[in-house]
Formats: sequence, C-alpha cells, structure tokens
Amino acid sequence: MNIESITKVTQDIVLEGNKPAKEVAQTIGKPYSTLLREINPFDDNAKLGAGTLMDILKATNEVRPLEYIAQCIGYTLKPRVN
Repeated sequence: MNIESITKVTQDIVLEGNKPAKEVAQTIGKPYSTLLREINPFDDNAKLGAGTLMDILKATNEVRPLEYIAQCIGYTLKPRVN
C-alpha cells in the first residue's frame, strides 16, 4: 500500500470535497496551513497521521480513503445497516 496515494485521496477530499478546506481545518482544530502540509503527498517533512485522517473523515463525511485502503488489502467497504 502506498502511503502517498492515501494522502493524495485525502488531499482530494479536503481540497475538492463538499466542505471548504478552511472549514475542515477549523472543525478538526488544526491551523489551515498545517492541514495543507499534512495532506500534501509531496511534502516529505509533514505526514498525515491516523488521528488526523479519522478527524478529516468525520468532518467531511467522506469514506474514499477507507475505500482505497480496503481495496488495497482485498476488502470491500460497505455501510453498516442500523
């Protein structure tokens, strides 16, 4: 599994998703510039942590990074039925 690819998928949902990136940053309690660095797959000096990824998923209601991870390890992600 390529970490940069997970980071790129996350970058896409933050920058092009249903919620403005500055709002995502505020929701997860990170400075906007820090968030942008952490989701930049080409910035070797900042990394996207699992906790931040979880916060982003909750803030955006997006599951594409989880779907990508599941696909890479041979699984399919499906929503839980309540």
